[in-house]
Amino acid sequence: MSHSSVASGSLPTIPPLLALAIRPLPLLPLQFALGGFLSRILRRNPGLLDRLGPHRRARFGIKPVDLPFAFIVEAAPPLLSVVRELPQGLEAYVSASLANLLALVEGRVDGDALMFSRQLGIEGDVEAVLALRNAIDDARLDLAAELASLFGPLGEPVRRSFEAARDRLTGPPQEQR
Repeated sequence: MSHSSVASGSLPTIPPLLALAIRPLPLLPLQFALGGFLSRILRRNPGLLDRLGPHRRARFGIKPVDLPFAFIVEAAPPLLSVVRELPQGLEAYVSASLANLLALVEGRVDGDALMFSRQLGIEGDVEAVLALRNAIDDARLDLAAELASLFGPLGEPVRRSFEAARDRLTGPPQEQR
């Protein structure tokens, strides 16, 4: 598997003032939207969670370090929760900037390089995180295409807009997996 060299430099983070401004916003609408997005991804990639194997029941805490909220992802049954703070007792915790997390999902950065450069934090069950990473890598997710599929006839302009924004954050795609 080959990753682009985006990880050689730091990806941008959400400006602290913007993060502060979005802090009071309610989390439930975001949870509904992202939960629906996750459900759609799982319908389009039905075997994605099977790759977790013995970690199928693991609960993952995902913390974008530049946002005032975090995510709890459960594989069985598939569930995504948006929370202000991650609770104790999850099997694994992953933290990175939002740009790095999105780049990881699409395989645009090397997780090992991010971890060694301290731009990615992992705590708890590392095997579960590796299983999740392998499942996501195998699915070869294209978030722009997934997002575009939600917008019907407006999908193509949405895809192009998301790709442009993503490429500004993570750089243009280079050699893909």
